[in-house]
Amino acid sequence: GERGIDPTEPEASTSYPFPPIHHEPRVEDLAESLRRIGRSPFPLPMGIGLNEAAPQNSPCIRCETCDGFPCLVHAKADAEVMCVRPALEHPNVELQTGVHVDRLETSPSGREVKNVVAHRGEETLNFSAELVVVACGAINSAALLLRSANVRHPKGLANGSDVVGRHYMCHNNSALLALSKRENPTTFQKTLGLNDFYFGADDYEHPMGHIQMLGKSNATMLGAEAPWFTPGFVLRGMARRAVDFWLTSEDLPDPENRVLVDNDGLHLHYQANNLEPHRRLTQRLESMLESLDCKKKLIPSALYLGKKIPIAGTAHQCGTVRFGAKPDTSALDRNCRAHEVDNLYVVDGSFFPSSSATNPALTIIANALRVADHLRSRMNV
Repeated sequence: GERGIDPTEPEASTSYPFPPIHHEPRVEDLAESLRRIGRSPFPLPMGIGLNEAAPQNSPCIRCETCDGFPCLVHAKADAEVMCVRPALEHPNVELQTGVHVDRLETSPSGREVKNVVAHRGEETLNFSAELVVVACGAINSAALLLRSANVRHPKGLANGSDVVGRHYMCHNNSALLALSKRENPTTFQKTLGLNDFYFGADDYEHPMGHIQMLGKSNATMLGAEAPWFTPGFVLRGMARRAVDFWLTSEDLPDPENRVLVDNDGLHLHYQANNLEPHRRLTQRLESMLESLDCKKKLIPSALYLGKKIPIAGTAHQCGTVRFGAKPDTSALDRNCRAHEVDNLYVVDGSFFPSSSATNPALTIIANALRVADHLRSRMNV
């Protein structure tokens, strides 16, 4: 990435370790067109193993199946590559695979977790430790705590405040496909972002959100979104001209958007809110398309692919085990320790009290490093 280009960027102690990934010609044209109409596009920070000054030493091959796909050459800076694999090089780290954690059992006082009950196939497993860290993702962390209800914690573990499972957030996300007036041969398209409307605009005081490029679509992807549209040559022609955008707006913490568990399993209840800013963000992008050398009417109405992500799209999940200073309104303290259970920490997207309007991954990572320092201090390591 590059510091100082994104108008919303907070202070940072260091620069990015590598310069930004260069735009391919069609994306560079988009950036120049945006600058020409007074916008401030910036090179999107990317967590991939690519140093363009020394590509021969980089695992990334800048392929067309990056965004939304597993990386077959392990060039994404994801949790497996950056955390799990390096951790497993230490002799005191063991990874149990194929294991489902059923519940956490506490001491008679309810003040500490004494046993982690799990199963692998038909085998029951039990684990214990001085400290227990839950990091299952916002949906399953909440579900685990709710499944762990006992006499001391009748509403679920660490849930005296009745907030566990509530305030689920996953962003107002949309994928928007525009048709370029000329072909778009871009391979690696996800290199540009736009935050000009992140905090609002002159004629709208509320935050609208973030715009960035998506990975380049192809005819197979378009056909999957519109299986009833059969002429393959049309889809291939559209894919050659497609310019793909991703829009993210904040959704607000609503206590009725929640995770529940019962004898039938896990249930996710979610009603979208704060939709007006997202609608306006979409309109802002649509209004710029002609200036970006794209068709102002995105796609014929019979095949409109401006798509709101449905409830099954849980990639940005957060908020279900929120932290805070007051035990009656939060489940965790400021170090992500459960108010009611001395040795239990929840360190994933669950702790968010609000969601901002960007991918929560970097905040999850930063908070995990912060909590890790606290745990080292607590364990005198």
